[in-house]
Amino acid sequence: MIPDFLVTHSGGFHADELLSSVILTRLFPQARLIRSRAQEWITPGADRIIYDVGGKYDAAERIYDHHQRGAPLRDDGQPYSSFGLIWKHYGRDYLAAFGLPEANIDAVHASFDASFVLPVDLVDNGALSPSVAGPLAGLTLPALLETLKPVFDETDPEADDRGFHTALAIARSFVEARIGQSAAKLRAEALVHQAIVDTGEGRVLELPMGMPFRPAIVKAGADHLLFVVHPREKDWCLTGIRRAQEGFELRADLPAAWAGLTNGDLEAACGVEGASFCHNGRFIAAAATREAALAMAALAVREALSTGQASAAEAGLVPS
Repeated sequence: MIPDFLVTHSGGFHADELLSSVILTRLFPQARLIRSRAQEWITPGADRIIYDVGGKYDAAERIYDHHQRGAPLRDDGQPYSSFGLIWKHYGRDYLAAFGLPEANIDAVHASFDASFVLPVDLVDNGALSPSVAGPLAGLTLPALLETLKPVFDETDPEADDRGFHTALAIARSFVEARIGQSAAKLRAEALVHQAIVDTGEGRVLELPMGMPFRPAIVKAGADHLLFVVHPREKDWCLTGIRRAQEGFELRADLPAAWAGLTNGDLEAACGVEGASFCHNGRFIAAAATREAALAMAALAVREALSTGQASAAEAGLVPS
């Protein structure tokens, strides 16, 4: 049954009910958002969804609180906030409304839960302190959203609601952007996988455009790949592949002789007409044409093999 009302508590707000509201207002745009602690509003009814208030968790009655004794826990014992509960029960519908293909919904639902929802749940329940982020603690999403609360001596009785709706719009932009990125990564995975198949044993992966590539390379077990080449708006890019998700160590660096050079200096150093840029960190370079980018890639592969950065026995050099 489509609700007429989405009910959460009044007064000060936190990330969990804000983010819950993002999900529910997208699914039920015609429903009126009510912020109240009045008993007539926080009592379950067929016309409403209640969250982060009401002292009860009962999906059948559509009430999703987590402050009461016997509050709901995940299968691994970690606590839910209202956001986790709303995501559990409405997240898949939200993703469908967002336009994700049905085949991708479970994967995005799970990854978003683990990387975005769970941290909010843990912080809201005091099971995780933002201080673990060190100097970035005040820049976590829950902390930033709470900066939009009215100050302590604000006298306008509408200030809390005004702050809530300002924060809601900002929270919505982060959720939608994160979901959009997750969906894009899955689209990219399919393109990268096909490019890996087309590349075979070659060391350089050519892609039709810039896109996230490392997850698909790891998933495919394409350990032989050293560099990626793809077009940009006005030139071509040559980039290394990180060894691990964290950190910046590459499977192979671009040649040291290219570091920090541009245009004619770089052309002279590598012998490739059209070579235009190499970052001093040797993780990315650029060229005017596809042919120049591939020629640079072939040279980079040869140097990586000769210096022991990759096993020559596994090499399949890309033709220049």
